[in-house]
Amino acid sequence: MKRFAGWQAVSLAVFTAAWGGNEFTPLLVMYRTTTDIAPVAVDLLLFTYVIGIVPALLIGGPLSDRFGRRPLMLPSPLIAAAGSLLLACGSGSVALLSIGRVLSGVALGLAMAVGGSWIKELSDADGASATAGARRAALSLTSGFGIGAGLAAILAQWAPWPNQLSYAVNIALAVISFVALLGAPESRQAVDTGRRLRDDLRIRSARHPRFWVMVAPVAPWVFGACAVAYAVIPAIMTEKTSTWAIAFAGLCCVVGLTAGFFIQTLGRRIDKPGSPRTMVIALAMVVGGLALAIVAANTTSIPIALLAAAVLGCGYGMALISGLLEVQRIAGPDDLGGLTAVFYGLTYLGFASPAIMAAVTERFPSVGYPHMFGFGIAMALLAVAVVVIGNRTSIAGPHSVRPREMEVDLAGAEGSPR
Repeated sequence: MKRFAGWQAVSLAVFTAAWGGNEFTPLLVMYRTTTDIAPVAVDLLLFTYVIGIVPALLIGGPLSDRFGRRPLMLPSPLIAAAGSLLLACGSGSVALLSIGRVLSGVALGLAMAVGGSWIKELSDADGASATAGARRAALSLTSGFGIGAGLAAILAQWAPWPNQLSYAVNIALAVISFVALLGAPESRQAVDTGRRLRDDLRIRSARHPRFWVMVAPVAPWVFGACAVAYAVIPAIMTEKTSTWAIAFAGLCCVVGLTAGFFIQTLGRRIDKPGSPRTMVIALAMVVGGLALAIVAANTTSIPIALLAAAVLGCGYGMALISGLLEVQRIAGPDDLGGLTAVFYGLTYLGFASPAIMAAVTERFPSVGYPHMFGFGIAMALLAVAVVVIGNRTSIAGPHSVRPREMEVDLAGAEGSPR
């Protein structure tokens, strides 16, 4: 138990928050078919928790750099439990579902920004390899996303109380992870910098060109690939999977996230500082997955749909680990949590894609999902060009990273060279 009170305890809390954030996803089919909530509104509920994630990321990450990881991370399991409770009680209420999703987002945002940094620092303290912290944080998230979605789908499809049982499981797990987290050692002591609290929302290195030409073009595809894999593909396959649509949505989640889980180990091995190859491979996988999604939409073939989910999951995993590794190279010692927060904030832009696609098809019936997947392929190829060209420029080169020299003020005003 003593050993479990290290990075493993933080990893469990991150796993729990990821579980709570993604257990809702395979239930989208259930809400579409068993409630009066409009399809566009259902897809918006998927994106709603970004309202909680982004502030938690952008505020929690920098504040944890000042006050330590523990004070900012301890509330995460409790907030996750509150979110799941509201979701369990609000199966027919858009208001309750929305509030529950926002709370789930807050818990997940804290876990991603603060928990990820805490895992890295505890891993470093244990003498782990330089990439172990990023890998452990990414795998904790991915396994939580996958197992939470898979179990939620199974329970909603075949167990009693489909609107409540999966959320009750997450509440129990949140209590366990909170108790485990109490024993985790602090990895960053509170520091009185003498600066205003507002100044701590200025993230050093967030304005460095390398972040914006190497990390930012790839970041939205992290969860953009996921959203297509386990929200859009199940929706276009509903007629073919009508008797087991919820389970199929869960299967797409598990297939995609399992692929993303295992590909991260490969990403860590092939990553090379100063090289864009892991990011280019990630985007190539996204392009391949979208191409397969076009075939699946035109043929309604279940095997091809699952293959598309797997390839998109590989794109997700490779984009996530490559982004985290690059962020850890760019960030200064005092703003790792903050820059990690900015990265994750950009990744969650991808979760808007299902709602945008649903709105487009509702407004313009002649524009189908294959057309939008094709547009996504063009955008991913453009991102490849930006990353490759950006890596070759001297200003974005690996030896030009000077994170302490620039900063951006998330409270509203840009900083100046220090």
